[in-house]
Amino acid sequence: MKICIAEKPSVAKEIALVIGAGSRKDGYYEGNGYRVTWTFGHLCTLKEPHDYLPEWKRWSLGALPLIPSRFGIKLLDNKGVEKQFRVIESLVKDASLVINCGDAGQEGELIQRWVLQKAKCSCPIKRLWISSLTEEAIREGFSKLYDSERFDNLYAAGSARAIGDWLLGINATRLYTLKYGNQGQLLSIGRVQTPTLALIVARQKEIDNFVPQPYWELKTVYKEVTFNNSEGRFTDKEEAIKAIESIRGKEFEITGFGRKKGKEAPPRLFDLTS
Repeated sequence: MKICIAEKPSVAKEIALVIGAGSRKDGYYEGNGYRVTWTFGHLCTLKEPHDYLPEWKRWSLGALPLIPSRFGIKLLDNKGVEKQFRVIESLVKDASLVINCGDAGQEGELIQRWVLQKAKCSCPIKRLWISSLTEEAIREGFSKLYDSERFDNLYAAGSARAIGDWLLGINATRLYTLKYGNQGQLLSIGRVQTPTLALIVARQKEIDNFVPQPYWELKTVYKEVTFNNSEGRFTDKEEAIKAIESIRGKEFEITGFGRKKGKEAPPRLFDLTS
């Protein structure tokens, strides 16, 4: 039996319809030699500090930095997640082939690899790599499945990023909270959130410190069309007055115009698989 694992139920449903797995079961679809199941995005995550050493549960400057000798994963503490993982785990045990139908990207690869690792998958694995859920795209993707090993580096990159986020987030959050948090205030630090917050703060400071500067523009209206001076804005009022006086009373002349035909395609639909 071939087992397909999608990243979300809606994607699993679309794939099942195309490959003929039309019978709905508890946690998967079945038919035509396939069983199509799904995750809910991340079912697994990196273990927390106290999962490695009990004493790491207590926040202490003396224990920093927290660096496990080997990182491990665990299921998210959620009953729905646990139930769906048991479905995947049981399906994988009876599989002759697993088809990784995760989203086509680094995060999608990481999500599926962690689940397969946790489920102790030992059968061959193929990779469905598509960025659209149209029937044509799904059929084409299944006609040229890739070997899972082709994406080992992508998984390694995702794993390294997740571990880097853990090391920075756990250690820096504890450090800043213990040193600068007032009365138990949590100071959360992260690879993405902290630089993003810095950008927001910097922009807000620019807004708060903005001092408006007056300027002048030369414009004229001809047949309900407004024409702007090609020299742009004047920051000096006297220069603006000189410019307007130099053309006052002179005839308005159109020196040229042009026409061109063009086509504008509609924007592409949003890709909800990534």
